[in-house]
Amino acid sequence: MRIFITLALLLTSSASAADTHDIVIYGGTSGGVTAAIQAARMGKTAVLIEPTKFLGGLTTGGLGATDIGNKKCVGGMSREFYQRVFKYYADPANWKDQTRDEYFASKAKRHGNDPNEDAMWTFEPHMATKIYDDMLKEAGDKVTVVFSERLDLKNGVKKDGARITSIVMESGREFAGMMFIDASYEGDLMAKAGVSYHVGREANEVYGEQLNGVQTTHAFSHQFIKNVDPYVKPGDPSSGLLPGIEKDPGVE
Repeated sequence: MRIFITLALLLTSSASAADTHDIVIYGGTSGGVTAAIQAARMGKTAVLIEPTKFLGGLTTGGLGATDIGNKKCVGGMSREFYQRVFKYYADPANWKDQTRDEYFASKAKRHGNDPNEDAMWTFEPHMATKIYDDMLKEAGDKVTVVFSERLDLKNGVKKDGARITSIVMESGREFAGMMFIDASYEGDLMAKAGVSYHVGREANEVYGEQLNGVQTTHAFSHQFIKNVDPYVKPGDPSSGLLPGIEKDPGVE
C-alpha cells in the first residue's frame, strides 16, 4: 500500500496541468498588452505570455516618436495611452534634458502647437513602460503576465478540429483558454495553428493590387535629389557596389 501511494504521488506531481484563462495572448507587444487590459475591463481573465523579459515591443524598446497623420483618427485605448503620456509630461518636474517650454517652443516652430491637444505623441521608452505597468496593475488579478516563455514550434499548438485548445511552451508549460490571440511580431502561433501566410510581398494579381511592391514610376518620397555614385570606387563598376546597394532595381 505504501509503494502504491508513493507511485501515485509521483505520477500526480509529474503531470503539470495547463494554466487556464478565458483568453491566452502570445506576445507582449503593445497589441498584446492592450488586448490583455481590454479583456480585464470586459470581466475576462487573460494571460499575457512574452518570450523576452520586457513588455511593450517597439513602443517601450525605443520607438518613442510616433508617426501620426490625422490625430483625430486615433481613439480607444491607443489614445488613452497617448493621453497618459501627455499627463505625465505636463509636469515640468519630469523634464530632465530640457524644459517643457523649450520642447514645445521647438515643436511649434516645426509643426505648430494645438492648444486643444489632449495627447502627446513623443515619449521616452521608460515612460511607455511605466504607463503599461500602471495600466496592467489597474487590471488587477484579471491579467497574469508571464515572461521568458517561448512557444514550442514543433508541438506547441494543441487543437480540437480547427479550434486551438491550448499552447505549450519550450519549457513544457501549457496554457489553455477559450480564445487565443497572436500578438507577436512573428506570427508563430497563427502559423503553427495552420493559418495560411505568405513571406514577402505577393504578386499584384493575387489580390488585384496595383500599388504593392517596388514603386518608382510615381515615387516622390525618400528619393535622392542628387546623383549618388553606388560603387566602392566612384565611377568604377568593376570595384563593386557599396554595402546595401542592390544591382537588381526590383519589379514594379
